[in-house]
Amino acid sequence: MLTANYVGHGQVSTAEVVEAPPAPGFVQIAVAYTGLCGTDLHIVHGNMDARVTTPLVFGHEMSGTIAALGEGVSDWQVGQPVTVMPLVWDGTCPGCLEGHTHICQNLEFIGIDSPGSLQALWNVPANTLVALPEGLRMDHAALVEPVAVAVHDVRRSGLVAGQTAVVVGGGPIGVLIATVARNVGATVTVVELDPTRRAGIEALGFATLDPSAGDLAAAVEDLTGGKGADVVFEVSGAAAAVRSTTALAKVRGTIVIVAIHPTPREIDLQRVFWRELTILGARVYERRDFEGAVALLAAGVIPADTLITKIVPLSGTGEAFEDLAAGRAMKVLVDVAGQK
Repeated sequence: MLTANYVGHGQVSTAEVVEAPPAPGFVQIAVAYTGLCGTDLHIVHGNMDARVTTPLVFGHEMSGTIAALGEGVSDWQVGQPVTVMPLVWDGTCPGCLEGHTHICQNLEFIGIDSPGSLQALWNVPANTLVALPEGLRMDHAALVEPVAVAVHDVRRSGLVAGQTAVVVGGGPIGVLIATVARNVGATVTVVELDPTRRAGIEALGFATLDPSAGDLAAAVEDLTGGKGADVVFEVSGAAAAVRSTTALAKVRGTIVIVAIHPTPREIDLQRVFWRELTILGARVYERRDFEGAVALLAAGVIPADTLITKIVPLSGTGEAFEDLAAGRAMKVLVDVAGQK
C-alpha cells in the first residue's frame, strides 16, 4: 500500500509498504481522509527532528472505517465509521494519577511518535477509537480532531453565554475556536492580519480586527464598552500577538495559550499583576471533547465546506504543504482512500 512519509531535511515522499494485520487489542482502519495541520507543518519544516524517527508515516486528523479487528477486540464492528483520538498515555505518571491522562508526562502522540494515518490501512489501539454517526460525511469527519482542539480550548477557558471572546489568529484552529465560542453564546471577534483570511472570516459572520490598522487594545475596548474581553485566545503563535494579549483582557480576564511556541515569549507580567489576569495553557483534548466535536459536525455547526480549501491525492501530500506554508490554503485534506 502507498504511504506518505516525512524523510527528513524538509522532504516528504511516498513509499509502498506491505500491510500488516492488527495486533491483539488493535484495530485496522481503512483511512478515508487525513487532514494536514500546523503540527504536521512543524514536522516537515524540521522543527521536530529531535523528536521524530524518520522515515515517519505521519498524520493524525482522519476519518475512516474499521477494516479488521485484532484478537480480543469485541466492542467494534468491521465497516463501522470511526475517527481516532491519537493519544496513548502510560496511566502511571503523576499527571495520569491525578486524572489528566491526556497530558500524560510520557504521552505518545500517534502520528508523531508512532506511525500515523497517511496510509491506506492504519493499525491503532482499539481504545483510541471514537465512533462516527452513519450520516456524517467522511471528508467532514476528518475535521473532528481539530474541532476537538477548539472544544477543549473553549471548555478550558470557562467561557459562557453572554461573555466576549477575542481570538488572536484566524487560521483553521482560530476559526474553529471562534465557531465553538459563538455556539456557546459568546460574542466573538477575530484578530487576523491577512486580508484574505479576514474576508473569509467575516463571511462566516464574525467581526474582525486588523492588528496593523491601529491601537488593537483601544479597538477591543470600543467593542466591549471599555471593559476588555472576558477571554482572549492566543492562536497565532507570533511573539507580537503574545505581547498584545494582556492588553486585550478585562480585569480578572482569562488568556488561553493555544498556539505552539517553540521559543520563550515576552509577556507583560505587570499587566497580569495589575488586572489579576489568569493565563491558561490548553493542549490537545479529552474524549468528551472528541464526542462534542462529532456532535457539532453532525449538527452542521462547523462550516466544514468553507474550511476545506482543497483535497489532494496521497501522492500530492508534499505539494500540499507548500500551499499551507504560503498561506494559500485553510485546511487541506488528503484523499488516502483514493490511493492516486
